[in-house]
Amino acid sequence: MSFLSLVPIYMGDRQALLRRLSDRIERTFHLTVRLRAPWFDPEIAFDASRCQYNSSQLLRQLLSDPYSDGARILGVTSRDLFSPALTYVFGEAQLDGRAAVVSIDRLRNEAYGFPRNDRLLCERSEKEAIHELGHVYGLVHCRSAACVMQASTFVEHIDFKSVQFCTRCLGNLAARKK
Repeated sequence: MSFLSLVPIYMGDRQALLRRLSDRIERTFHLTVRLRAPWFDPEIAFDASRCQYNSSQLLRQLLSDPYSDGARILGVTSRDLFSPALTYVFGEAQLDGRAAVVSIDRLRNEAYGFPRNDRLLCERSEKEAIHELGHVYGLVHCRSAACVMQASTFVEHIDFKSVQFCTRCLGNLAARKK
């Protein structure tokens, strides 16, 4: 059975979220998830002028794993991410590659002035992780409103979609995993 390295970056007391995320990834992609500490300094990706972390730089650092045997990697961080072209991103992935990174910062209810809701944070985190890993497996954005591969510009978009792949994306995923 293949495996995925789950790399928490500044996740502090979010062990329950990481366990739930790990379980969801194992069920969805039928692989083993191994928790690994970062082997790099995430501060290299910090942009002081924006007070955010560059998702592309974090992705490059995840791919620099000196002990990698080709396994896929998902970085999960509590820090706010941006990409050079966007003010913020929920995550970024290497299309048809090995690595992705997801931020829970803007998935938190508190980011929008609402009370903390750990259940909703876990649901949003699962959807974003599955979405970004879908890209890692070569899937592109889907037009089906309920599909996890539907693009999400705002957190409300994440809330409306499912954690599941639509039939078409599921078929494409199965074909790519062979």
